[in-house]
Amino acid sequence: MIKEFLEAGQIVGTHGVRGELRVNPWCDSPEFLRGFRELYFDCNGSRKVKVRSCRPHGNIALLLLDGVDNVESASALRGKMLYIRRSDAKLSRGSYFIAELIGCTVTDADDIQKIYGTLADVSRTGANDVWHILSPDGREYLVPAVPPIVIETDVLNGIIRIRPIKGIFDDAD
Repeated sequence: MIKEFLEAGQIVGTHGVRGELRVNPWCDSPEFLRGFRELYFDCNGSRKVKVRSCRPHGNIALLLLDGVDNVESASALRGKMLYIRRSDAKLSRGSYFIAELIGCTVTDADDIQKIYGTLADVSRTGANDVWHILSPDGREYLVPAVPPIVIETDVLNGIIRIRPIKGIFDDAD
């Protein structure tokens, strides 16, 4: 399901005395956040804040936001979530955020009546993502998210069609 506002990361602390924030990004890398001029403090976009600067610092991002000019005002934001507007993200066609994939129904590519379950989580392994599919009876299956297996991703309609390899599901030959 396409979401207009997505969690970008959590403010985990301060950096220095001039209001710079340490943000644990929930995206591919801290570098991704550099592309945003505005972030949001809520999931519906009603609390917008202008980004004055953003720079990667190891596995976190250091942000300066409008109105946050000292360590005291920065400390008050510790634990807050930051959101991005999806339309501000520069995604290539056919790319989606993990948050948009979670909750999609996973069906068989050759028999759409055959439902494997719901995409419940995604593990980032480095080589490829691994999808955690929760079956209707509550069992969890791990499916590598690679092109020979993932045939179609229709996030708009909440459907993912796969052609699993033998041995992933109990009924495999």
